Amino acid sequence: MSFNEFDVVEKPWGREIRFAHEPEYIGKIIEVKEGHKLSLQYHEEKKETMYVLSGRMLLTLGDEQHEVGEGESITFNPQIVHRVEALSDLRIIEVSTSHMDDVIRLEDDYKRI
Repeated sequence: MSFNEFDVVEKPWGREIRFAHEPEYIGKIIEVKEGHKLSLQYHEEKKETMYVLSGRMLLTLGDEQHEVGEGESITFNPQIVHRVEALSDLRIIEVSTSHMDDVIRLEDDYKRI
């Protein structure tokens, strides 16, 4: 057993708390401020699952939008275009494969393309 150190990474929309970075998977808590959104993006190889700890989000999946709230989860397979927009202050646990740099941004409110 070992206790993990974690990194807090500030983002223009909130922050990420990276609590696990293993060869097989990555775990983080994502905090998004109300009214902010992540990039419209997809991943070539990365697969990720999100679980909403608190708050509500508008989730874009391709051409569809879904409201997702506390206690709900969703898995994104590679190549699925998606975006998270916080309808209220939002806290999510994300577990994914270890492809940290596998992000293809299609739109970004913070000019990170």
